[in-house]
Amino acid sequence: MFLVLLIVIGISILGAPKKVAYVINGSLGDQSFYDSGYAGIQQLEKDFGAQTRVIECNFDPSLYYPSLTTAAQWADVIFVISYGFEEELKEIAMKFPNKVWVNIDTVVQDEKGIISSVDYREEEGAFLAGAVAAMVTTMTQLPGINPQKIIGAVGGDDDIVIRSFVYGYEQGAKYIDPEVQIKVIYVGTWDDPAKGKQAALQLYAQGADVVFQIAALTGFGVLQAAQEVGKYAIGVDSNQNPLVPGHVITSDLKEVGKSIYRIFKMILDGTFEKGKIYSFGVKEEAVGLAVDEYTRKILPQEVVEKILKLQEMVANGTILVKPYVP
Repeated sequence: MFLVLLIVIGISILGAPKKVAYVINGSLGDQSFYDSGYAGIQQLEKDFGAQTRVIECNFDPSLYYPSLTTAAQWADVIFVISYGFEEELKEIAMKFPNKVWVNIDTVVQDEKGIISSVDYREEEGAFLAGAVAAMVTTMTQLPGINPQKIIGAVGGDDDIVIRSFVYGYEQGAKYIDPEVQIKVIYVGTWDDPAKGKQAALQLYAQGADVVFQIAALTGFGVLQAAQEVGKYAIGVDSNQNPLVPGHVITSDLKEVGKSIYRIFKMILDGTFEKGKIYSFGVKEEAVGLAVDEYTRKILPQEVVEKILKLQEMVANGTILVKPYVP
């Protein structure tokens, strides 16, 4: 039965290494979301001897269809970040139904159940980020913290995923202190650090002393702004704490690479299901906070312990974070 299942989904347990493609709407080098996924792809090479190929679309719509076609013609398994080309993904998957299609971070469903999706409960990680921001904005003993209870967030675009982040961020902040104000700016781009920096400087000028970046490469400008004005930021997707030491309190991890690795192992052991939506959150260690030596240099131990306790409470269901509903 195991062998039959593997053959059906296009993977052989014998012969040449499996071929895995990673098709992304943007490009590598963001030190965040896309790079997290690439780390997982690289791990497949090391641990399973997989042949891998990364196809970057660089936010160019003319590349979406041919990139998917190229991936389908070459690979056995295709991991896709399909923002902006969901319909193209459905069309190409229908033409190559024997390939394994895994869409990352959004839900894409086709009528024949070919495409599977990894859907993150990003509200949970963002809840923790909001809780940290709300704690820090009252810690006037820290350099750069003003008496106002104002925190901020910079979103790359105003879409359902970023709205989910913001919704969780607001819940976490209000859990700590209902009086905290949350200011949000959507910049409309994922690859422009200058715009991210400009938005963050605007929020800092409005009284925010902690800003959560949820904007991929654009968000690197948020980290730069925090350093420039002596304030604080929270990173996203990958551990960005070391990028601007002393100013990035923590990072809200979205473990794209670990999710890719986990799904690939499921494909190999026969537990993977085509057409299924996989929901990953804090419990599955797919989202959560990066608390490391950089965090501990900023925050006192009792605050770090409180943060870790909150994360544990979200993981075990003691704290229930509401999902965003459009």
